[in-house]
Amino acid sequence: MTNLVPLLRTSVQTWECDDMGHMNVQFYVAKAGEGLDVLAHEMGYGPRARRADNTVLLPREHHIRFHREQRPGAPLTLEGGVLGRDGNTLHLYEELTNTASGAVAATVKADVILADADTRAPRALPSVFDEAVANMSTPLPEHGKARGLELGAPVTAPTLQQADDMGLVYTWQGVVKPELCDAHGFMGHRHFMGLVSDSIPNLLSQTRGDDRSSDPNIGGAALEYRFVYRSWPKRGDILTLRSGLKHVGPKTYIWAHWLFDLETGEAVATAEAVAVTLDLVARKAIPIPDAMRAHLESQLVEGIGA
Repeated sequence: MTNLVPLLRTSVQTWECDDMGHMNVQFYVAKAGEGLDVLAHEMGYGPRARRADNTVLLPREHHIRFHREQRPGAPLTLEGGVLGRDGNTLHLYEELTNTASGAVAATVKADVILADADTRAPRALPSVFDEAVANMSTPLPEHGKARGLELGAPVTAPTLQQADDMGLVYTWQGVVKPELCDAHGFMGHRHFMGLVSDSIPNLLSQTRGDDRSSDPNIGGAALEYRFVYRSWPKRGDILTLRSGLKHVGPKTYIWAHWLFDLETGEAVATAEAVAVTLDLVARKAIPIPDAMRAHLESQLVEGIGA
């Protein structure tokens, strides 16, 4: 029995969709972020209280499963609840469904702290959360649990030098632009995922020899993501991404993505993702061809993950 409260009712906009023809992964994170603000209100700590305290609710880790692709015009409903609390960390759950069919589109488990809005320094949770945790408790449903990833302790924060020494692929680099930041100048969670998404064509071109722009019938899709947020980039910071292959299965493969501050060489975030090759005509996953599998297996990197 779930105990979820309504958070959002919205729809998929054309500008939220990518060249695969479905809502891009970064907008699932964006909607989960909006939902988190509404869930905080439902827990008794709404936007006025947060403004008065100068605080933000800050996910430190996300586990996301993408159950069904959502295409332009799809109606969406987001609900959420509380899985539990560990000291000053809230374990929260959000479930996105297609309003018309009722089918689950995505599930999001988030480990969330309260932080100072200006410095991102952790704050103690106010007492208002005590009652909310008790009254809004919900179990994690089976379809929200990890399937293709192991959610053990995060890897020790790597450095850029370590990533390069391990032979990870250089897949993205750029500046944190003002439009990627919140009112306090920090990059929003949506854009961590957005930068990784933007890197995929470069990743595939270097690891599989693919150029998606030349084949409109074959693409890819993420099935599951784990993101561990390690620091908070600010406007004007320069970020660089390194990626590597962790596992190859019959249909799926697992990529690891490590995002760094180029100036300091320190990790900003680490992530791993389960992905499939997608037939864009039939809209279904297809097996990895044998020749591609052999090539991918030659590029496996030991010791990577989130």
